[in-house]
Amino acid sequence: MKTNHYDVFVIGSGIAGQTVAKKCVQNNLKVAIADKREFGGTCANRGCDPKKIIFQFTDLLEHTSRLKNVGIKKIPKLSWKKIQEYKTKFTNSIPISTEKKLTELGIDLYHQSPKFLNENEISVEGKTITAEYFVIATGKTAMTPNISGKELLEISDDILNLKKIPKSATFIGAGYVGIEFANMLAILGCKVTVIQKGDTILNQFDDFLVKELQKKLDKLSVNIIFNADVISVKKMRKNISLEYIIDKKKYQHKSRKIYSTIGRKPAVDLLLLDKANIEFDDSGVIVNDYLQSKTNKKVFACGDVSSLSLPLTPLSGLQGNIVANNILKTNSEKFKFPKVPSTVFTTPKLSAIGLSEDEAKKRYKNVVVYKGNVENWFNSRKSKQETYSYKIIINKRTDEIVGAQLLSQMANENINIFVLAINNKMKVSEFKKMIFTYPSFSSDLKNMFKDH
Repeated sequence: MKTNHYDVFVIGSGIAGQTVAKKCVQNNLKVAIADKREFGGTCANRGCDPKKIIFQFTDLLEHTSRLKNVGIKKIPKLSWKKIQEYKTKFTNSIPISTEKKLTELGIDLYHQSPKFLNENEISVEGKTITAEYFVIATGKTAMTPNISGKELLEISDDILNLKKIPKSATFIGAGYVGIEFANMLAILGCKVTVIQKGDTILNQFDDFLVKELQKKLDKLSVNIIFNADVISVKKMRKNISLEYIIDKKKYQHKSRKIYSTIGRKPAVDLLLLDKANIEFDDSGVIVNDYLQSKTNKKVFACGDVSSLSLPLTPLSGLQGNIVANNILKTNSEKFKFPKVPSTVFTTPKLSAIGLSEDEAKKRYKNVVVYKGNVENWFNSRKSKQETYSYKIIINKRTDEIVGAQLLSQMANENINIFVLAINNKMKVSEFKKMIFTYPSFSSDLKNMFKDH
């Protein structure tokens, strides 16, 4: 078997892997990159980007529905086929352009998942590869529950490629992905059910805002079944039947499609990490502050597959850059978690940054909490929005903003203002002196620092 040697061999071609590969080859290292799927990674091909292309149409449909009879005579009809064609124009170009850019830089490409043979070698495309360093940047993959009939379950990839909107759909799991797609399909006229093991949805977010969002989901006729354990699924003539248990009692539910949205796990199953003495668990490849494997110093991990990460593309790029720096100069840069905002792209959107109320109260002696439902404010009333809420957390001693959560049409944009405020340790008194354009959702932010 032929043996090739590289300075750096990267596994995974998303933003994290690409960032490492590009920086290393630009510093005259011999680099290769491998991926078992289309080049470009999850976000661009089958995640954030195509999802948001589609969501803009459902946002438009929901928006015009609210404005019917006050200026909109007829709600527009969407062509799902045209929407899919439009989305595909973006996604189809990603693998081709990614491979072209990498090849032009002089990076060798492999189209298969490597397998570690030992601590120093991998096997890929019939070749044995050695390298000074291996970089694991394989991201995460959707999980499915280990139940009877699990082969009938579909995942988020399948939703993005639907040929037509199903009459009914069920989601197992009420995290980001399940709630976002449940929201989307409900707006498109699908009868949607969410089966949740716990007693709340989106447990990463503040309960006050989550309950407000849930009211909006109720108005969209999204049926959420709580405290339910799914035990099996089976194929019927037209539908798929799902069996679940609540308080030891069995129930059945049927729909045309059933999606597993219980979460994602590190995509390492095919790598045979044990053979290379690479420690990993449910959080990913166990790394130190330099994003280097704690058990195999020839290996780095970055992006979602790292044990020190969050599922966010900009963070993957940051980690990729740090790994490259540590390859080029040993232990030259530690990874420190930045303040990372997160958003659930429902209608309205739910966004958060910084500490939650509970976290702040554990950290600080005195905390001030500003919260409110302000659907009566102008920005909400002018577009007939029924849901507009916020919660902002202040360290009373310093008057600094330490956390914020927003539920509004523009939450995903406005949360970035709080990112800047928190990173710069801005005080409420300073924030309130800033001038924003008016009328705008940004201008509302200053008015949130009062009781309503």
